Amino acid sequence: MTRPVRSVAFWIIAVALVVAHGIVLWQSVAATRVWEDEAFNLTVPVNLLSGLGYTSDGTLSGSELVPFDARISTGPVVLLPIAAVLATGVDLVVGARLVPAAFFIALLAALAMLGHRIGGRWAALVALAVPLAFTAAALPSPIQGPADVLGEVPAAALLAWGLVALRKRPWLAGLLVGLALQAKYISLLALPAFVVAVLVLQYRETWLRRLRALIVPALFVAVPTVVIEIYALISLGPAAFVDHLRATRDFIRSGGQVAHTTLPEKLTTLAASWHLPAGVVIAAVIVAIAVLVAGLLLRFPPRRTDRFWASVVGDPRAHLAVAAVLGFGAFVGWWSTAGHLPLWVRHPAPGILAFAPVLVACLVPALRQLWRSGVPARAASAVVSAALVACLAVPAVSAVITALSRDGAELAQQRAQAAAVASLDADWVATHWGGLVAVVVMSGSHVGLLDAPPENIAGYPRLEPGGAELCGTAAPLAEAPGIVVCPGS
Repeated sequence: MTRPVRSVAFWIIAVALVVAHGIVLWQSVAATRVWEDEAFNLTVPVNLLSGLGYTSDGTLSGSELVPFDARISTGPVVLLPIAAVLATGVDLVVGARLVPAAFFIALLAALAMLGHRIGGRWAALVALAVPLAFTAAALPSPIQGPADVLGEVPAAALLAWGLVALRKRPWLAGLLVGLALQAKYISLLALPAFVVAVLVLQYRETWLRRLRALIVPALFVAVPTVVIEIYALISLGPAAFVDHLRATRDFIRSGGQVAHTTLPEKLTTLAASWHLPAGVVIAAVIVAIAVLVAGLLLRFPPRRTDRFWASVVGDPRAHLAVAAVLGFGAFVGWWSTAGHLPLWVRHPAPGILAFAPVLVACLVPALRQLWRSGVPARAASAVVSAALVACLAVPAVSAVITALSRDGAELAQQRAQAAAVASLDADWVATHWGGLVAVVVMSGSHVGLLDAPPENIAGYPRLEPGGAELCGTAAPLAEAPGIVVCPGS
């Protein structure tokens, strides 16, 4: 293939990827229904703009206002910008989703830069394509799309930009990782990967100098959390602040969930979380590992063990590869072996989105190395390259088709239901945990749960999925297709 033909092909693929991401992102912003975790997160910026401080509705904590609610694991790095956008008066749903959408665009930009550093412009395209292949949309706890009001995508974006900055500005990388922690607590799992990457970058130095190189980034990692916790201390007072710290500690330990799952179940779920058959995913992982190992051994023939490792870590891309391997491994390994966590892949999603594209991009230089290594290896390189293209192109098409299948009807129905609830002008409305939580939040009322302590929801109107018969002998307060609001008890 001549250079002009390659350039034309590159730009056609690049434009196609941008269009595909644009369709998926737009549908996520404007057409996807609001689900309950998004709505619960939205209570914080809504209450902040109402003068109630950084406070949730406490929907999962007794249905009382809870400042700095530990159950809101999506942090202020996401929710404060959402409050700023909503302060302009824009639509609640679209305005809130613009912030995660901006983070997703930042994630794609970072992945393109990382891919380019690893293997040039074609590796950049490979890195850009991987997020289209991954899906965490499986119920009951999905990431429906990149603009969901959740912390996973923003955390991934900040971690990816931390990798971008790590070589020349380690202090900035530390700050970005610290911000990722305050986007989603689970970003803590990325810390070992960044620590080892810094040590790899300092491989020529003595161990004392290497350890010293960690000090400044570590201080900047702590800055966002320290600032936020100082504000929490001032807002809550010492006694309530200690309770807040304990609740946060307990939530981080448990993940907020109680389940009983096994390693095979987790790995099966992960394999099914791509727009490809699970068997194809497993085969692709095995082949990819073989190609990466072969490319590494061909690039650095292991004549002597000490020289081999010195050559590997001396490569200017080594810290990126090491961070990607350790980061991806930490997220997936922890989730896979944590039997108390459910099967949904939201938990490891930040690590998958930030690090998996970097790992897949590493296939590009490995395949080039194979291509230069003789006729048999060249044939293998061609076959694997074709398979890589197929494994990224098919999911991209599938992701676009899935996004376009959302016609906005569910969101429109939620808006109509929310308008009916809003007509009551009720401060609080109680309902069941699930999709109706979003309806209450969209109506402008605080949302409580019907299984909260009775004294906490006494007198609150009751939102039910169904018709007027659910109100018994009482007259409904409001109705809309699919819902009824009954008087409280």
